[in-house]
Amino acid sequence: MAKGVLVDITKCIGCKACQVSCKQWNDLPAKIPEFVDGLTGPPDMDGDTYTVVKFKVVEMAGEYKIRSAKKQCMHCQHPACVSACFAKALEKDPKTGAVIYHPHLCVGCRYCMLACPFDIPKYEWEKTFPLIAKCQFCFDPQDKYDRLSYGKPPACVDTCITGALVYGERDELLKEAWNRINSDPSYIKKVLGEKEAGGTSWLYISDVPFEDFGFRPNLGTRPLPEYSHDFLKYTPIIAVGWGTLLTVLYHYTKRREQVASESDNKDVHL
Repeated sequence: MAKGVLVDITKCIGCKACQVSCKQWNDLPAKIPEFVDGLTGPPDMDGDTYTVVKFKVVEMAGEYKIRSAKKQCMHCQHPACVSACFAKALEKDPKTGAVIYHPHLCVGCRYCMLACPFDIPKYEWEKTFPLIAKCQFCFDPQDKYDRLSYGKPPACVDTCITGALVYGERDELLKEAWNRINSDPSYIKKVLGEKEAGGTSWLYISDVPFEDFGFRPNLGTRPLPEYSHDFLKYTPIIAVGWGTLLTVLYHYTKRREQVASESDNKDVHL
């Protein structure tokens, strides 16, 4: 069964231990962060940062409170990035549900960046031969940074001290999410990731609007690859049609040239 992570925004204290553990486990270089909105730093994910904690000051019951939410690859159930990658550099692992990136197959076309509804894959602009970078869910087919295959949670989850991140079977996490929502009226009546874009492995519950953290509210529930399939299924027909048309035009043009040449030869003989 597919794995997942439940993110309870009400329990996150914004300590950023998840950011640090992600860099340590994946051997990513540390940087002096550029802060935005006071506490968010770096501003977003990049080639050396697979996850970032976003902060938001909200007014609740006449008081101002800070809410924070971890963002990373959502590991979609039907990933648009995988369907967009003609180089097969992205694949979805059927056992864990992780969307895995294979850098050695990547050609740097950035189609995955355009396809992703969550704006996750980032380009390595600072490198001479740039590729893309993203969270691997601590799953590694090369076994160098693999945790999931050994029954361990992702490094970020393992580091969380407040229980804001819970790792487990996706179906069980959905039950837990709705149990919390139904038992506490302060939660928004929604599990982000349950149905968005066909569903994701990372699930969020919150007492403040998800849009406050940059999540798009209008993704719909249909898996995005189905949209491209509806269009691309006509590609063979279009290709054959264009091929036939161009062939006809070629022979028509050649015939006109032949007739013109024969006419010129007759004029010369006359």
